[in-house]
Amino acid sequence: MSCKIAVLAGDGIGPEIMLEAERVLACLQQAFGFAVEIERDLIGGAGLDRDGVPLPESTLRLAQAADAVLLGAVGGPKWELLEPRLRPEQGLLGIRQALGLFSNLRPAILFPQLADASSLKPELVAGLDLMIVRELTGGIYFGEPRGIEGETGARRGFNTLVYSESEIERIGRSAFDIAMRRGRRLCSVDKANVLESTMLWREVMTALGADYPEVELSHMYVDNAAMQLVRAPKQFDVIVTTNMFGDILSDCAAMLTGSIGMLPSASLDRAGKGLYEPVHGSAPDIAGQGLANPLAVLLSLAMMLRYSLDQAPLADQLEAAVGVVLDSGLRTADIAGQGEAVSTSEMGQAVVAQLRRQAEQV
Repeated sequence: MSCKIAVLAGDGIGPEIMLEAERVLACLQQAFGFAVEIERDLIGGAGLDRDGVPLPESTLRLAQAADAVLLGAVGGPKWELLEPRLRPEQGLLGIRQALGLFSNLRPAILFPQLADASSLKPELVAGLDLMIVRELTGGIYFGEPRGIEGETGARRGFNTLVYSESEIERIGRSAFDIAMRRGRRLCSVDKANVLESTMLWREVMTALGADYPEVELSHMYVDNAAMQLVRAPKQFDVIVTTNMFGDILSDCAAMLTGSIGMLPSASLDRAGKGLYEPVHGSAPDIAGQGLANPLAVLLSLAMMLRYSLDQAPLADQLEAAVGVVLDSGLRTADIAGQGEAVSTSEMGQAVVAQLRRQAEQV
């Protein structure tokens, strides 16, 4: 049977990196016989411009009917002054919530070819391979009440951080299951010394640990976790944390790998259906200039093949192709250092060319 993928390019550099992802999908179809159907729609600012909302009904229906969703990026200065409910980011939050995508997987893997591009000394990051599991549909980003109230000069803004036991247990089991498939070490990150919601978080995670005796569970406050990520990042295997803390820590971890332009992510529901997107944003300052790094969206596609489409061998082929292209010395501007940079399309075409060579050897 053919796999159905919803492609949502979004805003900023989204359309140009998604073009490279579609070229890779076409190559997988032609060279490896991967049966796939692609349908496209708009989200974020592009959805606003067409339909007046950041998550059009047609987009949501398409995503619900697909086997998986591949997304580029949302947002940009054009829409920054809109009221909060209309901002492009609400499209992303909305689709995650509507699809029940509660478990966000953000790997931080350092390709050995990019050790010199990391902000840390090579010896601190060589061999880095950690996974951040971020709770995605609860916490302070969704809690009620929220808002801004009062008269000018005396206004106050407020948000609510709330987690139920069931939400914590759900993300906890996801993280423990992932740890079982990796190094069997799980660090739960919270702020249980001052926040009651994360006091409960720690209690539930500790109780869950009894169901996974093979996994070594530890706890860490989020401020210490941020420090440890830049002091000794290889101490971590799997990190599980709240929505906001995960948002912050995963971006911090991104720079350990040399560039946020290299990092993929997956957002999964209970059944394994997912939305896949690069960790980087829409980068409107470089949109349309051919400067964007397409490797994060290509590695997101590899995660999609592995986690949602049951195509692990194809995921291996794609990840191997990225490694060979990096071995050849090709770099986009974000990872080029003082060297010569190639364009978005040149990088994507190089990966496709390598995939075709690999297909001939299968």
